[in-house]
Amino acid sequence: MSNLRPIFEDEQATYVADTCQALARGIETDQVQLHALARGHYPGHKLPRAALSGVRTVGYWDAIHDQDWGLDWHRNEGIELTLLETGHLGFSVGGPAHELQAGDLTITRPWQAHCVGMPHVRASRLHWLILDVNVRRPHQRWRWPSWIVLSRSDRDELTDMLRHNEHPVWPGGPEILACFQKIASAVESTASGSSVSRLAVLINELLLLTLEMLRRADPSLDRALSKTQRTVELLLADLQEAPQQLVQDWTVRKMANCCGLGVTQFSSHCKQLTNMSPLQYLNHLRLERAARLLVEHPDLAITEVTHQCGFASSQYFATAFRRRFGVAPREYRNSAAAKSPPTST
Repeated sequence: MSNLRPIFEDEQATYVADTCQALARGIETDQVQLHALARGHYPGHKLPRAALSGVRTVGYWDAIHDQDWGLDWHRNEGIELTLLETGHLGFSVGGPAHELQAGDLTITRPWQAHCVGMPHVRASRLHWLILDVNVRRPHQRWRWPSWIVLSRSDRDELTDMLRHNEHPVWPGGPEILACFQKIASAVESTASGSSVSRLAVLINELLLLTLEMLRRADPSLDRALSKTQRTVELLLADLQEAPQQLVQDWTVRKMANCCGLGVTQFSSHCKQLTNMSPLQYLNHLRLERAARLLVEHPDLAITEVTHQCGFASSQYFATAFRRRFGVAPREYRNSAAAKSPPTST
């Protein structure tokens, strides 16, 4: 199979398809989990030559904490649909930047410049499909793969809507979310050798659901958070912005009670907002604060850092810190000190 990157040419410039190198580095360093089927230059399990022609990549990533990489301005050779299942994510196609929320669907046309992360990817679970419709020059006619079985009128209508779409972010809705989740399951089973037939059916379903969404969607739809989710968001923001909150002996029930919610509903909102369980997010904030204290206060004893960040045990803190940052707290501090410029006298 050729790994040559597709090229698009217009009167002013020549563009080469993205390689997702930043994502590939994140996968190699175990910062993010990837489940994808792909061909050509995209990361993931390679699709057989005859399977799902036109699919360049389909799958999802699961970033359980904020990343140190992002997908800078790039272009893909096909239509790209993405659905943010959990977390938040910066996104732009030029003009105003978007802060994607759980449930948001993005649509980019073939070769439309866009970036994800701005600059870094946050904790998130993101699904995607890139489907090549053989556009290599301006104004070329879109050619859908033969296994796309929408009626001709539906296919033509979807083509027209996507080609002229100037609104990149839409509310995905529960049906599109459920479809992407089924696609994710099919990707996992197909990677282990199962038939691709189910995946073909689901991609057709996704395109039909997207068409139906575009038919009825109102771009001015009020996307304000529900009152209960907004309450959870405020509590999580307070934990992030007020270090003294991290010292408290939090349990999930205590956090839920602060929001006037049950544990299950609170945990569900927390997962949507952060891609983490409540205690995972609390631990994430504590470790991030610990890392800052170790660098900014080199004379502060590690036992005091442990206490100020809300950890009950120095041993547990050391284990959790090593798991998160790959080194012990003292090594992290020494490494940061070695990288600092010498103080002028």
